[in-house]
Amino acid sequence: MFPSPIQIEVVPSASALIIKALKEPPRDRKKQKNIKHSGSVSFDEIVNIARQMRHRSLARELSGTIKEILGTAQSVGCNIDGRHPHDVIDDINSGTIECPAVSLKLQLKLTSIV
Repeated sequence: MFPSPIQIEVVPSASALIIKALKEPPRDRKKQKNIKHSGSVSFDEIVNIARQMRHRSLARELSGTIKEILGTAQSVGCNIDGRHPHDVIDDINSGTIECPAVSLKLQLKLTSIV
């Protein structure tokens, strides 16, 4: 008679995942405004965050989601392996850095097979 209970899964925002990867303590945004985080995150951690956020992204490929996460890292104020996030985006665009390529279509085909 009653529908089954709904399960809700909460996924943190990209900035929250980046700050968590920086291993900095959470700060109260009400007390401190415009906090800049001055740490460095590895590119592998950015790829892992992009995989977690993949379902929320409008990008067709994982590389597009990685660029979105790098843009968020830039706004948070952290570096990627000691480099500015926009320099890493430029390297991805030029082909210097290769991203794991899993397109959305391939992902859908793989999930339908399994």
